[in-house]
Amino acid sequence: MIPETKQRVDSIDLLRGIVMVIMMLDHTRDFVHNAIFQFDPTDPAYTNVALFFTRWITHFCAPVFVFLAGTGAYLQFLRGKGKRDLSKFLVTRGLWLIFLELTVVKFGVFFNFDYRFLGFLQVIWVIGVSMIVLAALIHLPLKVTAAFGLLMIALHNLLDGVRFEGWHGPESPVPSYLHKLWFLLHQAFQPFPILHFLSPVVVVVYPLIPWIGVMAVGYAFGALYKLDFQRRRRLLLQIGGVATALFVVLRAIDVYGDPNKWSQQKNIVYTGLSFLNTTKYPPSLLFLLMTLGPAILALAFFESLSHYGRIAQFFITFGRVPLFFYLLQWYAAHSIAILLHFAFGKPVYWLMRSPVDFAPVQGVGFNLAVVYLAWIAGVLLLYPLCKWFAGVKQRRRDWWLSYL
Repeated sequence: MIPETKQRVDSIDLLRGIVMVIMMLDHTRDFVHNAIFQFDPTDPAYTNVALFFTRWITHFCAPVFVFLAGTGAYLQFLRGKGKRDLSKFLVTRGLWLIFLELTVVKFGVFFNFDYRFLGFLQVIWVIGVSMIVLAALIHLPLKVTAAFGLLMIALHNLLDGVRFEGWHGPESPVPSYLHKLWFLLHQAFQPFPILHFLSPVVVVVYPLIPWIGVMAVGYAFGALYKLDFQRRRRLLLQIGGVATALFVVLRAIDVYGDPNKWSQQKNIVYTGLSFLNTTKYPPSLLFLLMTLGPAILALAFFESLSHYGRIAQFFITFGRVPLFFYLLQWYAAHSIAILLHFAFGKPVYWLMRSPVDFAPVQGVGFNLAVVYLAWIAGVLLLYPLCKWFAGVKQRRRDWWLSYL
């Protein structure tokens, strides 16, 4: 059991740190790769194996990030924070995250503050809203919170057939408030004006369902950390193994759990890519089983390590300051992309354009090797900053540090 101290769980920080670093690979690819405007990198009909797995491995990031945010909330409860104080913290931090999504993250993504575009509602927004909902759920019995989350994850694909046309400009009919609510809840990538066609436009990348359920299950999952090491590790192996096996079985049957069916491709390798190509926006049941199952198995493996060497400590550093790293990596990846394009005489202006005025540009980007070099450079650049800030958080107990 975790003592009622400020001690952190290294295995959780290690997993979180690994997925945070992998996440920066995805964002670096967004800014640097030369095929960003051409096709979906996970589409077996157009991609290659290296590009597919460069994108596919980053699918683990958001589910693990949201899930462990819920687990972190329960660990605060185990360390002695009362539910009333925890609820207050979850609400205020949730509102803070939504504000960061629409300001600091937005500018980091676009280097542009066009008032006509409110922003892409991505993972930080969905964590913020999920925390606000979790602030209420923590007052329910833990089994009820777990059941709520599991049912949302398991059943939300029944809603896949409910879709509405979005809004594509002032000439298009403005969607009703019910349609807008649905875009917020379960339909991704539909731009719409907040109030009327003259108000700022928003695009929901991460609808709230089932991410709220993922955080609720992550919160209940935190109860495992009351158990002794042997029993907890056994349960981690069982839960992770069952989730991963369920993914394989349900994906093979391919009747329910993902709107994107797999199919035979030109050879067995690309058929395997089709099998793994599950839906992220919003995350399907199979997408979450495919990512969270192995992640929980990884937690079991990390707990079995007798000590953490330098490589593990490298990732743990990022895992201890996830929001700090998340905010900085947008600016680092974006700035590196601008420097690369400028240095090699490629168009730069598209990297600072508003989405409202955005259009694909020819002759931009670099091959995948350059993407990886830029990613490694960005991670190494941010490591000293994250190590410094992790030290600050360890030494000091200022209230505002818990919001970064």
